[in-house]
Amino acid sequence: MRFERSSPAGPGRLPLLWLLPPQAALMVGVGLLVTGPLADQWPVAAEDGLDRSLAAHRGGPATAVSEWLSLLAGTQSVISLTVLAVAVMVVCSRGRWLREAAFLAGAVAAQSAVFLLVTMAVERSRPPVPHLDAAPPTSSFPSGHVGASVALFGGLAVLVALRAHGERRWPRHVLVTVLLLVPLLVAFSRLYRGMHHPSDVMGGLLNGTCTLLVMTHALLLPARPGAPPTRPRRMPHPGSGALPAAALPAARAASSDEATRRAVVVRHPHGCGAEPAERVRDILTRHGYAEQTWTETSAEHAAGDLGARIADEAPTLVVVCGGDGTVRACADQLAGTEIPLVVVPCGTGNLLARNLRLPADPGAALEAALSGRTARIDVGRVRADGCGPARFTVMAGAGFDAAMVADASDRVKRRLGWAAYALSAARHVRDPRMRLSIRLDGGPVRERRARMVVIGNVGSLQGGLPLLPDARPDSGRLEVVLLDPRGVRGWLAAARHLGARMLPGGAVPGPDGVYGTAAGGALEYFSAVRVDIRFARPQPRELDGDVIGPGTRLDAEVEPGALRIRLPPRTPQDAAAGAADAEPAPHAAGG
Repeated sequence: MRFERSSPAGPGRLPLLWLLPPQAALMVGVGLLVTGPLADQWPVAAEDGLDRSLAAHRGGPATAVSEWLSLLAGTQSVISLTVLAVAVMVVCSRGRWLREAAFLAGAVAAQSAVFLLVTMAVERSRPPVPHLDAAPPTSSFPSGHVGASVALFGGLAVLVALRAHGERRWPRHVLVTVLLLVPLLVAFSRLYRGMHHPSDVMGGLLNGTCTLLVMTHALLLPARPGAPPTRPRRMPHPGSGALPAAALPAARAASSDEATRRAVVVRHPHGCGAEPAERVRDILTRHGYAEQTWTETSAEHAAGDLGARIADEAPTLVVVCGGDGTVRACADQLAGTEIPLVVVPCGTGNLLARNLRLPADPGAALEAALSGRTARIDVGRVRADGCGPARFTVMAGAGFDAAMVADASDRVKRRLGWAAYALSAARHVRDPRMRLSIRLDGGPVRERRARMVVIGNVGSLQGGLPLLPDARPDSGRLEVVLLDPRGVRGWLAAARHLGARMLPGGAVPGPDGVYGTAAGGALEYFSAVRVDIRFARPQPRELDGDVIGPGTRLDAEVEPGALRIRLPPRTPQDAAAGAADAEPAPHAAGG
């Protein structure tokens, strides 16, 4: 794991530091509520009972550990550790990490300043239990130890998440988790030692977290004002710039030749680093694919030189090491051929791999695919204004989800993974609703308003969230959902419904392809072979996480069984979940 050089945040971000005084006012307001109108209300009124319960169960190693944690978050320790960390960053980077050093020092200092202002305005006594530490002459609200530990250790976690990178992700994730656990352990130690009420440590956590958010946006994240708009990734026409027509017969003939196994490997250079690429090379060789041709993707060539490699070398297998966008670009060229595709998940979302129940580890996914079966899955063919015809394997969308995808920078995605989409989504929750019309299989036009429309070939998002519970990659149909929550209650109703993993009407669409509404109208489901959507105004749109730019038209039609793909051996769980069926004829990919 190594750290990259920081990039300028730009002067447009620094005015965000003026959010610190409103933060102090917020904390004062919370403190006055806790010590005033809410003092006799549950759960604040029940805090003394919890304090006494913890005091009654003290003893053993817990007391010693709590003492060490309190010392770790004490004023002298926090100042010493901050100075040490800043010095290491400045000296070891030879001045390249000055912004990171300023971020950490500023976060600790700003948190302390807000803490002192709040304690001057809010008076609260310590819990009525024996104190294991000397009580400082400040208000019990908020906890200074907890706030300081959030600023210091949480700040270090932010730096590791945003700046550290390397071939392996797990050391970074483990370190971030450990650093974020420290403030929580400090919070418990302050309760255990009788120094604070529960609401005091919650106030400390809130103060430290708000400070980190302000300082992160002010000093670490790149400035957005004046930045050029995201350039949509160029998507080739399925018949032009993809696989030359003259090469299709040779490719089909080659795919039936099991004696000579030739693989073309399409590699995303950022998603699939040197170490996982070497694993892929070794696994392919072990499975008999000694003839390997590798091609790397770029912003201009999302599938690398796949089309030329297929025409020149007639491979029996195409291995894609990347995320959903790379898989989509390769599937666009392979659809309609007999060449099987193997997905090696190396991206941010890896939604196709998740929905096909492939292992999350790239090497394990490749091993399972080569030891498994070949199946046929559907792809969606899209026509939209502003771009040529293209295909998708996961989902096509417009509105909220496309804006979320467009606003999640590649750099933040490499640091935070799919959580980058959650941060981006928070910025677009209040985006205006769209006026649109939808037509299913040439039927009547339906006028709707929605915040998001998604057309899916598969149904689950990250974490198994079933956005389209009835979608199957081999159903020969496309599933559609309109999301239109009204206010906080509408968002909660939609989330509760999705968590229940169900569709209205017993998941059986009517003869016109309409399932009906759910979650109080926040969700509406459809099913069709062809879907034609028109927007009253240009809306952001995306295909499998690739932004295609704003437009007023999004038409999609299913291509049943157009793509041959390698899957792990079929299991009873796959059968129960309705996973793609294997081909009845023997496959050619072998392995």
